[in-house]
Parts: sequence; structure tokens; C-alpha cells
Amino acid sequence: MYTYDIDTADMFVDRTDQFAKFGIPLDDIERVRAAVTDMWADAPGGWSYEWSRLATEYADRGDHYLASMVYGCAKFPCLTDPARERALQNQLEQFELAAKDFPVAFERRIITVPYRGGTVDVPVHLYSADDNHAARPVLIASGGVDTWKMDIDPWWVGFTGGAGVTTLAFDHPGTGETAVPLNNYADEVVRGIADYARSLGDGRVAHFGASFGGNFAAMSGLAGIVDAAVDLGGPVNEAFGAQNLTRLPYGMHDILGNAMHWDHSPTLDELSAGMGQLIWTELLAQQTNSPMLVVNGADDYFVPQSDTLVFEGRPKTEVRMIEGTGHCAMSKAPEVVPTIIAWLRGQFSS
Repeated sequence: MYTYDIDTADMFVDRTDQFAKFGIPLDDIERVRAAVTDMWADAPGGWSYEWSRLATEYADRGDHYLASMVYGCAKFPCLTDPARERALQNQLEQFELAAKDFPVAFERRIITVPYRGGTVDVPVHLYSADDNHAARPVLIASGGVDTWKMDIDPWWVGFTGGAGVTTLAFDHPGTGETAVPLNNYADEVVRGIADYARSLGDGRVAHFGASFGGNFAAMSGLAGIVDAAVDLGGPVNEAFGAQNLTRLPYGMHDILGNAMHWDHSPTLDELSAGMGQLIWTELLAQQTNSPMLVVNGADDYFVPQSDTLVFEGRPKTEVRMIEGTGHCAMSKAPEVVPTIIAWLRGQFSS
């Protein structure tokens, strides 16, 4: 893992709307924005330091949920240093305290899945109407390379209640608490999680992935290893081409480099080679996929429209390009999330 040059002001331009969407008051975001001058310093003015100081205020007031969300900002965008590793542990501590008041049943488990001839432990979070997981389908779900399972908790709660599923949230390889890199072996972990989900629930499994998680949801749906898949803003093809990787804004080049477990900023050739391992060319060429919903914003600056539109014309596949919004249609989440819930509910209605 490594640090890299980035303008903190750019990070706020990129992420303020996302942080606010997940419940952090805009006034508090602006207060941290005014204080932060350095992305990596573990001292006043440092990104993790200032976000953690705000999180501590919430924790001291007993608002464990907002404390967990703010610690999530403190560990953003990758675990490059001890301050961010502490922030992740603090986020987990506050999240588990907050979970006692969730409107759904919550359980944290460590599961073991096959990986490269051995195994790897993966912490997962289970959301359900009750503890009778065998009575309903399971939705496995993950976010992106810098937005992880605890950060997207509101969606998991919504999917669980609205779609009638047990939601199994996880960090995909290269992110969060999953300690193996983002590379061509990563799909082994996802396949293992899907297998675990089949044994946990009533045998039916869906997969939701947002941003880079959408890459793995697309793989699951195209390969038919799940019964339904939702790809929200996933890069799958041209996003990994050198032309697109050259234009990646907001430090995403190095967020990906860290997810791949490089110890230095990869060259364009190194990054292209690594990301090329996650282009699902052969899967896209066949026509035997599970039912799929593929959605993204038309103005995404990370993922080109072609990575969404490539799914048009496939059997059992709905493609929705949302105008007037960007990556993962985040600014229109209040419209998009209910659409996803309704689609999932329809897949499991019989």
C-alpha cells in the first residue's frame, strides 16, 4: 500500500454529495472541508485526523451510527496508513453498537471461502427480517474500491426490507476487511461467497454490486453462478482500456493501485495489465446469463457508457441509462434504489 499526490479540495468536490446521501449533515462536511489541508498527515489538518475528530464527537454523544459513517469517511479512500486502519476499526466498533437499533436483524460473521488452493476468511454482515435465513433468498452485495460494506448500510437495510431477502454484505477483494488483492483470482472469493449464500438461505441467490462491485455482479450474472444480478455502475470492458484509465480523475488510478496491493503507483501499462484481468470478454460473448439489471448514470466520468450499453440485447437483461446523473446514478439514488428493490422482488416473487 502507498500514498500518492492528491488535492484534498478535489476529494471534497468528488465525494461531498455521496457522504451527504448516506446521512452525514452537510454542515459537518463543510466544517471538515475547512479544516483539511493534507490527505495523509496524521495531525491537525490531516484528512483522517479531522474526520476522526468529528466521528469522536458523535460517539461521545452516543450517536453511534453517524459516528460509524464519519469514521467511514476517515478511512477513505484506502488503507494506506495506521490512521486509516484505526479509523476502520473505530468504524466497526461504532457500527456494531449502532446495529442494536437497526430496523432489521443484524449479525456479523467471519466465513471461510476457497482461494488459490487454500482459503481466506471474509467478514460479512447479515441483514434479515429475523434470524430464519433459510426462509428466504440471499442477496450478496458489495460496493466499490473505496466505498465498502459499512458505508452503504442504508441500501442493505432497504434491500432487506423491500425485496424480502437476507442481505449478505461483504468487501470484495482489494478492499476493506477482505485481505486479498484485486486481481484475476478475486472472482474465486466472490464465487465462494455465492456458494455460502446458497447454503445459508432457501437456495436462491442474487448479487448486487455498485461501482467496482458491479464488475463482480456482472461476472456472477453472466456466468450464471447466481439466480439474478444487479450491476450498478460496474466497469466491465472499455473502462479498463488504456485510453479510459489515462483519464481517471480524483486519484482513482492510485485507489485501484492500492486495491491491487501495489507498493508504488503503477505505470499505465501495469494498471492496464492488472485491470485487463477483470474484463469479462468470454462471458460477454456467450448468451446464457441469469436475469440481470444493469444501471448507470449517463454522465459517469469513471465508467464509459459502453460498459453499460454492452448489455443491451442480451437475454433476460434490462439496461437503464439514467440521464442527468453520474457514477452509479448516485444523485438520483432515491429513484434508482426503489427500482432495484422492485426488480429484485420481482425475480423472487414466485
